[in-house]
Amino acid sequence: MVEKHSAEVHVAPRGTLELLSQKEVAALTSTARRETQLIELFRRCALAVLNTGNQTDDAAAIFDAYSDFSIEVAKRTRGLKLIIRNAPASAFVDGRIIEGIRQHLFAVLRDVVYMGTEIADSELATPAGITDVVFQILKQARILNPDLSPRVVVCWGGHSISRSEYDYTKEVGYQLGLRGLDICTGCGPGAMKGPMKGAAVGHAKQRTGDARYLGLSEPGIIAAEPPNPMVSHLVVLPDIEKRLEAFVRVGHGIVVFPGGAGTAEEILYLLGVLLDPANERQALPVIFTGPAESADYFHELDAFLRLALGDDIARHYEIVIGDAARVGALMGERIRRVRRQRRRDGDAYYFNWLLQIPPEHQRPFEVSHDSVAGLRLSRDLPPHELAVALRRAFSAIVTGNVKDYGIRMIERHGPFELHSDASLMDALDHLLRQFVRQGRMKLEGAHYDPCYRVVRD
Repeated sequence: MVEKHSAEVHVAPRGTLELLSQKEVAALTSTARRETQLIELFRRCALAVLNTGNQTDDAAAIFDAYSDFSIEVAKRTRGLKLIIRNAPASAFVDGRIIEGIRQHLFAVLRDVVYMGTEIADSELATPAGITDVVFQILKQARILNPDLSPRVVVCWGGHSISRSEYDYTKEVGYQLGLRGLDICTGCGPGAMKGPMKGAAVGHAKQRTGDARYLGLSEPGIIAAEPPNPMVSHLVVLPDIEKRLEAFVRVGHGIVVFPGGAGTAEEILYLLGVLLDPANERQALPVIFTGPAESADYFHELDAFLRLALGDDIARHYEIVIGDAARVGALMGERIRRVRRQRRRDGDAYYFNWLLQIPPEHQRPFEVSHDSVAGLRLSRDLPPHELAVALRRAFSAIVTGNVKDYGIRMIERHGPFELHSDASLMDALDHLLRQFVRQGRMKLEGAHYDPCYRVVRD
């Protein structure tokens, strides 16, 4: 049952966004077409934030349930305030907005303002320009601290995982927290929340007063994966490609838990980067891990990656099953290597400028039935090119599963078609079927209607 906070609520920024230029305020109150689109983007992201804690990943259902929700940006002499109507009741306690949600709301506004007023098309025309945009967004969010040694562990994994897998993510987070390591995730539930909860206990035991829990999202997915309450620093990047680049630029190590199509997309993005010969000297430790019950999951994932990209791909990751303490110890030791490598090469601790991102990974993939059908999924491709194509295929599945416009696209035109050669098709189809069988595609309901079908070329 949908519960709404019926009273009109006025919310002012505190500690952020008090100082806005006239240009920025005008962009949020204008009725011009471009600014209207910006305001609608903010409305949709704001609804997702206010819906934090509600267990659904059906973005279309969320927007339909709160079709009368409105959030208005009102001018004040010293900035702005938000006027909110018909918001989810769970965002309020005794008529007042929960503080963490208020902070996330203004983080979204900060990033949407930056996207709409500061990013010029010319800046996105080159790989270096795209990287600079990612840097500027993270700088705006104040998560780039030149005074901190390398200590950010990116944790990837599914939002739909079993209870034992979730408990294991907390145990790994606890081990990382004991070692003073910060956690960065996609900011949603499941494997994105567990490591933060565990790390918070580890940080508390070590009296780590400046611990950080970074959440990186993007407008198309934030409704299905609203920021969990543990996130202390929320950043909304313009699209999935810039979100993925932000992960590998700010992270000093990566831990991958069991997940579905979204996790596979992240893994393929990462491996596509590490396969680039220009990154041969880069230190970026990667550990795949889960409880004992997840052993088959990682066995099949490893087999698929070896088949698609060659056995040599396995040198870029380690697999640790059922041993959270070992994951923590390994990651702590590997990050010390990262620190030595950054010092040797003169790279910044807080942003990996020297990591080379293939331009194909930076270019946004516009998901449509035609663009998905046009993907070439063949083992005849060089491994780094196949990694890009497979990453885009899984990105399309994520879009069809959880993004509002993707769900509606599937409703209108049916499932996407993934064209694969015979040698790869069976492996790809098997991996996707395993995700479905293990319940890794959706949070709700025992039945899952695939948004794709694999077609043999």
